Amino acid sequence: MEPVLPELVSYLEGLPEPHILFDRQYRIAAANAAYRRLFSPQASVVGRTCYEVSHHFSVPCDQAGESCPLVRARASDQPERVLHLHHTPQGEEYVNIELVPLRNAAGELAWFIEKMEPLRIAQSEPVAHGLIGRAPAFQQMLELVARVGPSEASVLLLGESGTGKELLARAVHEASARADAPLVVVDCASLPETLFESELFGHERGAFTGANAAKLGLAEAAHGGTLFLDEVGDIPPAIQVKLLRLLESGTYRRVGSTELRSTNVRVISATHRDLQAMVAQGLFRQDLYYRLSTFPIRLPALRERRSDIDLLAQALLQRVAPRRRLSLHAKALQCLHEYPFPGNVRELRNVLEPVSYTHLARGAAAACASGPSGSGRSACRSAPGRAAGSSGPSPRRRRPRRRRSRCIRTAGPCGCRCRWGRPARTGCSRRSAPASPPWGRPSCRAGRAARRARRRR
Repeated sequence: MEPVLPELVSYLEGLPEPHILFDRQYRIAAANAAYRRLFSPQASVVGRTCYEVSHHFSVPCDQAGESCPLVRARASDQPERVLHLHHTPQGEEYVNIELVPLRNAAGELAWFIEKMEPLRIAQSEPVAHGLIGRAPAFQQMLELVARVGPSEASVLLLGESGTGKELLARAVHEASARADAPLVVVDCASLPETLFESELFGHERGAFTGANAAKLGLAEAAHGGTLFLDEVGDIPPAIQVKLLRLLESGTYRRVGSTELRSTNVRVISATHRDLQAMVAQGLFRQDLYYRLSTFPIRLPALRERRSDIDLLAQALLQRVAPRRRLSLHAKALQCLHEYPFPGNVRELRNVLEPVSYTHLARGAAAACASGPSGSGRSACRSAPGRAAGSSGPSPRRRRPRRRRSRCIRTAGPCGCRCRWGRPARTGCSRRSAPASPPWGRPSCRAGRAARRARRRR
């Protein structure tokens, strides 16, 4: 190993982020305190390979199925950025890696400086909140999020319904410099065209019937933060022009006002529609599409990341039943792996939520069914068993007792008086009676006896 300049080692030691310096054979020549504290607090890392310390691999990353930044930097002769799963004392964590190549006196690539930034927006283990996954398609999506997050570019999230577009929009927001500012969600599909402009830009008092006071718009409420346009393909054509002006210049007008206002927002939009086809059909403005899709990110469907079903199922069970430690039977997991899940992660949650109520868990004999009638999806049926983490069989439901009503007989020619508004000679004084009878006559025993007596006379 060639000697390292002490000035370079001193420079790395003063950086707050984890940094290492290694050669072409992946051997670490220097590591600052932040790297040692995060990846190897007990032993020295100098002389060891980077893939051994960070990944616990015996071979380089590219030979273990991951993208190696050193190989990419040697091929491109420029800095490279990748996303890796690194081992830390707290477990596996996603780390955003930026590698810079350095040349020696002969002009050859001899050293590489690697900077690591933990990515807190996603986890590789089941947790109660956030993005979860380990599949290659999921990691490619996260790499794009880590790349565009710190910028101010508009992001367009594309994917099928139920893939978690709003959750990913929140991850992009948290990875940006606007993380401390609000994230305002605009549900474009639920707003009617007559109220869309008022909700997005606000209105003045008296702008229309019922506008008794001035109202703050969602674009103004997101000032300094992020404006998330969910289902942007459902925006009415008349509003698309005004939204384009907001994106281009950051200005807008409230409904009923001539004053030009400005706001500073970053726009993230999402849709499950094919916007390019809508542009070709004239249903969506082409200029607005190009303004929204500065950095498109496609979310993979659940069938494209089947290896994450086990992680997602365990995490969803923690979310729907946080007080119980439930785990799915092996046959139930096999059943989930065989199903295509057209509804993606949302459908997986809808399958697991009723399962958590019926205690389908480890120890229950699970079997696959072809699918319930009318649902079009497979299901797992179980015989009665004990759920993991439960102390005994599920308690029986108690039948609610019927409340008997009593009639108090009062003096009178026909025997009872009714508080239902009937005349004094008929009726009853039931304690649990409603304010008005379900039909025209009282249904108490005394009232029926009085009517029979009248008919006999």
